[in-house]
Amino acid sequence: MTDRHASAHWEGDGKSGKGTITTQSGVLSNNPYGFNTRFENEPGTNPEELIAAAHASCFTMALAFQLQAAGLKADSLDTKAVVTLAKDGDGFKVTKSALTLNAKIPGIDKAKFDELTYNAKTGCPISKLLTAEVTLQATLA
Repeated sequence: MTDRHASAHWEGDGKSGKGTITTQSGVLSNNPYGFNTRFENEPGTNPEELIAAAHASCFTMALAFQLQAAGLKADSLDTKAVVTLAKDGDGFKVTKSALTLNAKIPGIDKAKFDELTYNAKTGCPISKLLTAEVTLQATLA
């Protein structure tokens, strides 16, 4: 079992308050977040961006392992995740994580590609974590 952690600090109210996020690895260290970074594109990060980064990287690594198990190796796997935050009554909820993959994989056919990308999408630990709809748009170059 592996445990990883991150922490958030917040001061102030919801709209004008400010927060920072720090990760165990130090990749993020007191990085700012708040209403402006979440809803108004100010510099800083936000939870949805972090979920998107986690999902894109998790899926891509899961696919690399699927390919390895099938005796294949990618020249490149480029994945983008778009996490959607939507109004939900008086609040918000994450409703979707849409993965888009562009892949260069020598020696793979379309059927095997579809099988392995599906397995990676459904088997990736972050996909399993998300209760929102998880979609995948995969392109084989």
